[in-house]
Amino acid sequence: MAACTNSSKKSIISQQAVDQVIAKLSEQENANKTLIGKGVYQVARLWQETDGNEEDFIHYCLGHYISDSAEKQKVFLKISEYLEYIWGYFNEMTLQLQRNVHENTGSLQPIDEIFAAYNPNTHFSDDFYANKLAFFIALNFPQLSLEEKEALGNDRLAWAYARLGDQFTSRIPAAVQQAYSQANSDADIYISSYNIYAGHLLDKKGEKIFPEDMVLLAHWNLRDEIKSNYSKGAEGLDKQQTIYEAMRRIISQEIPKEVINSGDYDWNPFSNTLYQARKSIAGTPENTIRYEKFINNFKALQAMDAYTGNTYIERNFSENMEISVEDAETLFRTYLSAPELKNLAQIVENHLGRKLEAFDIWYDGFKLRSNLNEDKLSEQIRKRYPDAATMEKLLPVILTQLGFSRERAEYIADKIEVDVARGSGHAWGAAMKGQKSHLRTRIPPEGTDYKGYNIAIHEFGHTVEQTLSLYDVDYYLLSGVPNTAFTEALAFVFQKRDLDLLGIPNENPEKDAMDILDKAWQLYEITGVSLVDISAWKWLYAHPKANPEQLKEAVQQLAKDVWNEYFAPVFGIRDEPILAIYSHMISYPLYLSAYSFGQIIEFQLEQYLEGKNFAKEVDRIFRLGRLTPNQWMIEATGQPLSVEPLLKALRKIQR
Repeated sequence: MAACTNSSKKSIISQQAVDQVIAKLSEQENANKTLIGKGVYQVARLWQETDGNEEDFIHYCLGHYISDSAEKQKVFLKISEYLEYIWGYFNEMTLQLQRNVHENTGSLQPIDEIFAAYNPNTHFSDDFYANKLAFFIALNFPQLSLEEKEALGNDRLAWAYARLGDQFTSRIPAAVQQAYSQANSDADIYISSYNIYAGHLLDKKGEKIFPEDMVLLAHWNLRDEIKSNYSKGAEGLDKQQTIYEAMRRIISQEIPKEVINSGDYDWNPFSNTLYQARKSIAGTPENTIRYEKFINNFKALQAMDAYTGNTYIERNFSENMEISVEDAETLFRTYLSAPELKNLAQIVENHLGRKLEAFDIWYDGFKLRSNLNEDKLSEQIRKRYPDAATMEKLLPVILTQLGFSRERAEYIADKIEVDVARGSGHAWGAAMKGQKSHLRTRIPPEGTDYKGYNIAIHEFGHTVEQTLSLYDVDYYLLSGVPNTAFTEALAFVFQKRDLDLLGIPNENPEKDAMDILDKAWQLYEITGVSLVDISAWKWLYAHPKANPEQLKEAVQQLAKDVWNEYFAPVFGIRDEPILAIYSHMISYPLYLSAYSFGQIIEFQLEQYLEGKNFAKEVDRIFRLGRLTPNQWMIEATGQPLSVEPLLKALRKIQR
């Protein structure tokens, strides 16, 4: 599971020169020959002709290696301080450049998109190789393998050194990095503006069934609207079926361009017919735009392969997540194949009183909120959170409700800002002390509805983690969490308590059992989606010259294949493409597995937190920093990462 860092470009430094440097440096007192070798080899891999000849390489290594441990620590702390300033201000620039595309500041202009696509960080790596600081860091703080990191145990300084060692392992030209920034920004803008005017959707009978002013962002709000209708009987089922037909049209790209982010026409997704003034008119299919954005991201990330020596799939899993893609797939398939899921599906079917339909992967009936009137809930929330300023002012109150002292709550909340999101919402963390994390959620002019509030509590969890793991971690290089899966897990821990924070506690004696059923069903859905995401990337690497039409057909088939293998035996229906609807596949390359791991992690965290002081444990756990996934889980809960605890709990309920 070690990360591959060898460049595909042959090193200009000979083995003889490398051996000469290692031998000379190893003569020093208390020399660690293994660590010296790793540093010298790393510098040799990265050294290019523009950096100097072989004699220059030898001279540089011999002149810049730090043998004294006390001196090394002093230098490390100075580097940390400098990097915090650099990354902090890069982060602030990016935040401001993308503010208009992320926040609801009014209509977007072409100039907004151009500035949003600019990446101030693009030349950072090139500059650090040019001034040779990258070589200094690689030589003295070389990258460790995953196995070597996990052998560090509780040595926090060694962990911090290791994280510095992860910084310079490849040389990707600024132009290549900027090309990805452009492609990803373009995909993000496309997705964040992909709204369906639900008030203009027609059901099977050709009737309007949604509020006239309802606008739903695909896929997030479409999915959440399906979830919100499980307590509304036949009317709710009609709405769910209508939304799912719209989703199918999005996946197949048969959706008319005219209905995307527009309410100028009525649309019947069942017949795929447009109407204006009750007269049917011809529409223009979106065709392949969704998959063009996917391919653009793929090509931009694939262009980096030549400079890293491995694929984006490997970089995303083995290096970024520090879990190999093989281990991830094995874990997901193990869970999807669990016989307990068939019994769980029967419970869902019994609750529904009907046969399962494909969109029931989002069944939400195990949650208390599913039995509440969401309209009345939204009315209550609008009064409490009419705007972003009020929500921001009340953040300390939320934290005290969760058990934090008033002083601690104000300390944390003072470092978080609430913004009105243009899309569904997200969190943007600070990168240096003195900056604030940004909690972004949808807040309509009439105030926050339940969906926006639910997202806000999730994003609040992110920002609390971002704050504590930056301001209160012992070493800056350890700030953050192991990977995005942990970020999501910690946010889910907060989101689960959204109704408690409204004074609507769940006093149902079966609440614990219902929570386990809910988590098991959620994980069933998202692991399937994650497999489709991974499969699509593997397909693209096997067919790198594929056009958008070919990718469209492949993704639909891959989604059906995963469905037929793991869902059809449970649902009793085949060839459903629903697992391909997630917008993350377009704008967040290979991010979906983070949600799967996040839910696995969340369950283990919740099990650990049961009966303990929530605020005290959250404060401790969020300050563990960026260890490897297994090390973090062991220090947080005493157990390694696994799906077995959830399956064990599920089996106990089903006895």
